[in-house]
Amino acid sequence: MSKKEKKLNNQVEEAICLDIPEEDIWTYHIEGLAAPRINVTPKHYNLKKIIFALVIVVAVTVSCIFSVLTLRKDTFEYEQTQSGYMFKRFSNTGFITELDIDYVLEVEYEMGNPDPKTNFKVVRDETKPVTEVGSYVLNCDEKVQVITIGAGVEKVDPKAFYSCWALREIRVDENNPNYCDVDGVLYNKDKTELICRPCDHDTYLAEKYGYAEYDNNNWRIEPSQDDPRYEQYVRDVLTYVVPSTVTTIGEMSFNYSNMVNVYLPEGLKTIETLGFFEIPNLKNIYSYKTASAVADTHFTSEEALGEVYLSLPEGLEYIGSDAFSYNREMNYVYIPESIKYIGHHAFWDTVYKEDGELKGVSIINVAVSEDAFESSTEIGPNWRPQYDYLLFKKSIDVAYSQERQHG
Repeated sequence: MSKKEKKLNNQVEEAICLDIPEEDIWTYHIEGLAAPRINVTPKHYNLKKIIFALVIVVAVTVSCIFSVLTLRKDTFEYEQTQSGYMFKRFSNTGFITELDIDYVLEVEYEMGNPDPKTNFKVVRDETKPVTEVGSYVLNCDEKVQVITIGAGVEKVDPKAFYSCWALREIRVDENNPNYCDVDGVLYNKDKTELICRPCDHDTYLAEKYGYAEYDNNNWRIEPSQDDPRYEQYVRDVLTYVVPSTVTTIGEMSFNYSNMVNVYLPEGLKTIETLGFFEIPNLKNIYSYKTASAVADTHFTSEEALGEVYLSLPEGLEYIGSDAFSYNREMNYVYIPESIKYIGHHAFWDTVYKEDGELKGVSIINVAVSEDAFESSTEIGPNWRPQYDYLLFKKSIDVAYSQERQHG
């Protein structure tokens, strides 16, 4: 290290103190340094302010554009297949109440219109036919009330319209060779399978038969039990007659419906998984035997149906898993001799305790003996409902070799 460097390293810096009057502390100017800018407007301040505001406006606008484009892309999702397009997913804008399933659809937005109710339109591309509807397409949608299925649709997944809470009607083009509707309920073309009774079909029927009344929030008001119209209301709106041609109640067909009574035809062979799942007001299951065809799903009288009896029809062979689960208003179940399969949890949570007494389905009646039932019927676990018993859960009893009750 040089002498000069050693000298510099050994120097002791002296602190510099400025004697600045207190009243001048914010404005004191040290010679050779820039003057303080306290309370001084920066140069080009207004111009910079305008530029900053424009940047913010542009950023927000771009963000909105990309948000709209994303929404536009995600409202309808399709997948190309060999025969056309499969409808895969639908995300409602919040204001689509009627939906056509025939061609690929797209939402077009009107820029500059801030009203979400009117700032869009749905357009179809008639060069892209929809031939298939996938599972859970409208899962839990709360806005769509009417669905129209076009003539070219070849396949509808039974779970396509699961939990569509506002859905009232499913209409099918009369030229469709695969499907049809019976007064807003979806069937296959020859009406041997009931595919979907919409969750809110009762509102459609209430309007059709003159019971539709709404409160200030547009919620429908049902007639109360002390209303003189109530008995007829139950017949017109809350009772459903399955046509005599039907041999299969499809998967999830009636789930979450609002019904009190259902009439099943003798000749019905299969009730698929979740066929009558969680219908809180379903109280009575009737079966009917008729010599003539029954096509009208509107209940008029039991005489019009021929011979009517309680519970599941003779000839029924298959009861799917959770077929009648969570229907606590039911109180009578009879298993006919023809049954070959009962899936797991088929009658789950159809019993409960109230004031120490069992309510709902407290016993299951079977036509054949215990040995015959066990040897001829495949049974899934927990097919019987259970209730609280001491510190445990106990399955309800089964009464074998029983005669059917008459309603």
